[in-house]
Amino acid sequence: MKTKFSPYRKILEKKAEEVRQSMSAQKAAQVVSRLDIPSDEGDLSQHHHEEWIFLNRNTIDMKLLREIGDALHRMDIGQYGICPECEEPISSKRLDAVPWARYCVTCQEQIALRIAAGEVIDEFQEAER
Repeated sequence: MKTKFSPYRKILEKKAEEVRQSMSAQKAAQVVSRLDIPSDEGDLSQHHHEEWIFLNRNTIDMKLLREIGDALHRMDIGQYGICPECEEPISSKRLDAVPWARYCVTCQEQIALRIAAGEVIDEFQEAER
């Protein structure tokens, strides 16, 4: 069934595949780099730095995949494009820029301010409402 969100579904699915492929390529590069035996402390330091970068990228990619999966799920249950905080439609301009956006710009900014103020935000708290 075609909906007004069908183009976003294709974009989300394509982005998820790109992230998965990127993660696979990063993992392969990490395995290959492990085959190199560090010859001195500088090489060992470089090796540890590269591992740190790999782990951070992997964490970011996993979070993005989770956000994409959540957006696809919201699409399946008819909640895509609706901000769970204010229950208003998320603008097409925002969805064009960030198709996995959960919140409208205004609510996202308010949540960011609350996080910056030290408030702990459960990203799935709205699912319980």
